[in-house]
Amino acid sequence: MAEVILVDDKNIPIGTMDKIEVHQKGLLHRAFSIFIFNDKGEMLLQQRSISKFHSGGLWSNTCCSHPEPGETIHEAAVKRLHEEMGFATELTEVFQFIYKMEFDNGLTEFEFHHVFIGKFNEAIYPDNIEVRDHFFMSMDDIHSSIELFPDKYTEWFRITFPKLEKHLSPPLAEASI
Repeated sequence: MAEVILVDDKNIPIGTMDKIEVHQKGLLHRAFSIFIFNDKGEMLLQQRSISKFHSGGLWSNTCCSHPEPGETIHEAAVKRLHEEMGFATELTEVFQFIYKMEFDNGLTEFEFHHVFIGKFNEAIYPDNIEVRDHFFMSMDDIHSSIELFPDKYTEWFRITFPKLEKHLSPPLAEASI
């Protein structure tokens, strides 16, 4: 039984609860998304495994998850990136925000969301149980693809991507990553 950290709207911990129960009740909890770029400024996307408890088969950012009780958000991000995508790299938290969305299956994401970026240029060997596919894509091509085919992407990616574009504007610079 995986637990997540419940927080208030200022990111102050107020308890822990089973991950599925939190999503069934729609309670605010800590989460993170990781966006990895290569030297060309392309973003590493992943297609989520079909077996995920929601949004299976959809394309999303490099990695996302929840810290476990006792972990810092940064420790959890580093650990989960390695578990899911099979590599480690330096991660920098660039912003935070709260979002809430309901899914057709009765689950609700209500997250105090921490967004990390990093850089990686080597071979990637993801966990096949977690990740169906992956590839690098330019920010402009991602933007266009989301506009043309929004249903191919996770809800949180469609919410977070424009915020990341704004944060990285002007165009992705070496110093930003």
